[in-house]
Amino acid sequence: MDGLYELLEEQYLKYNNEAFIENDPVSIPHRFSLAEDVEISGLLAASIAWGQRATIVRNALRMVQLMDNHPYDFIMNYSERDKWHFQNFVHRTFNGVDFGYFIESLRNIYMQHGGLESLFTHNYLKQKSIKDALIAFREVFFELPHPDRTHKHVADLSKGASAKRLNMFLRWMVRKDDRGVDFGLWQQIPASALYLPLDVHTGTVSRRLGLLLRKQNDWKAVEEVTASLRTFDALDPVKYDFALFGMGMDKSCLTN
Repeated sequence: MDGLYELLEEQYLKYNNEAFIENDPVSIPHRFSLAEDVEISGLLAASIAWGQRATIVRNALRMVQLMDNHPYDFIMNYSERDKWHFQNFVHRTFNGVDFGYFIESLRNIYMQHGGLESLFTHNYLKQKSIKDALIAFREVFFELPHPDRTHKHVADLSKGASAKRLNMFLRWMVRKDDRGVDFGLWQQIPASALYLPLDVHTGTVSRRLGLLLRKQNDWKAVEEVTASLRTFDALDPVKYDFALFGMGMDKSCLTN
């Protein structure tokens, strides 16, 4: 166990630094200083974070360019006549129809629910539950008339989704340290409450290390692996997301 702790800490320190930012989707919100711009660009970048990292970053950058590089201002002044901005956008199965609804929903969240931080924080504090906050977020996100096709782009925890992209977004917004990657903008949600952004790669590494036994990458697996990581750092378990990512990239450290 001591050896595993040392390995996780070593890889966490290796990857959790500013050099990590350039080729990662988190580079998109790092382009902004206004909190609302960081939140909005972060949610959009996280929402398309599947596939090759270079493609994700390129398409997420395109998203903010289509919002005139001022996401919050664009959203607050958005109207139907602006839909043409997105009609040709495509990232894998996420297209201009989905992008258009994301903009409409985000506008509703900032106009009617106080913004992303207020929405997530309010629902987290009810039961001190990230799971409940994620479920409530999805309900609010789709409270406007919306295309059915867009459902698949927001994780449904009531159906056991792992919510990798939303958990990654929350890591960005909530975690705060002195290493420059995560933002720590949302201070009423503790880092101790966060869950690992579980995907194929972090799941594979977690199983190799004995941190995860469950075979499916679903919410139960997220709970299991995060509980394992809390035994190494109860206050900041998802800092090891960097370690698991790094070991997935550098497979040599898994052969020892």
